[in-house]
Amino acid sequence: MKNNRMERLLQDVDAVLFDLDGTLADSMWVWSEIDRDFFRDHEIDFPDYLNREIEGLGFTETAQFFVDNFPLEESVEEIKQLWNDMAIEKYRTKVPLKPGAGEFLTALKERGIKTGIATSNSMLLVDTFLNAAGIGGQIDAVTTACEVSRGKPSPDVYLVTAKKLNVLPERCLVFEDIPMGIRAGKNAGMRVCAVEDEYSAHQREEKRALADEYIEDFREIYERIYDIRPGGRAADGQVSV
Repeated sequence: MKNNRMERLLQDVDAVLFDLDGTLADSMWVWSEIDRDFFRDHEIDFPDYLNREIEGLGFTETAQFFVDNFPLEESVEEIKQLWNDMAIEKYRTKVPLKPGAGEFLTALKERGIKTGIATSNSMLLVDTFLNAAGIGGQIDAVTTACEVSRGKPSPDVYLVTAKKLNVLPERCLVFEDIPMGIRAGKNAGMRVCAVEDEYSAHQREEKRALADEYIEDFREIYERIYDIRPGGRAADGQVSV
């Protein structure tokens, strides 16, 4: 039997594109730990404004921000290497998929819908996570912000991913967990579904206002789904049947 709610969500969709951290991967806690350890090791007070300033920046852009704003001896490439070294074991052994994400990816592949990842993270950590989670074969294309000139909210990383998949932007559905990422998807001319995440809970209302759709987790796609209309979001609680 067809899942009518699933069919409605994926109507006119040829590709589904995912952010990684906080969207497919329950991994934002990793970067909170790394940032605090980094500043502690460098004997620098942790800046309260950090998360606000680096939201949406790519891996290289973030390293450049650190070089430009803090008294560090390391170069951009050395900082990136340090972060990869600090994070890789966590991504290999401690970062899980978001609930229902694996099942959703399987459903997409069964329907012949292409899949992609557009992320601010490094390719090393993306590959490490995909292999550890056993979903590498379910992702058709990966683009990191290091491959484009501008990170989120610029649409570049999403547009490049769509191009790799040979899919028009308007035929793409994006899943994102932070406002800058939602804006990136919308700026690319794509529909966007916001995903709940503990680390962006304080931005929940902003995410709801920006996105076409909002889910608590991917299992909700199977249980209920709000009406999605191009160019607008449904009122909360409207159930598609």
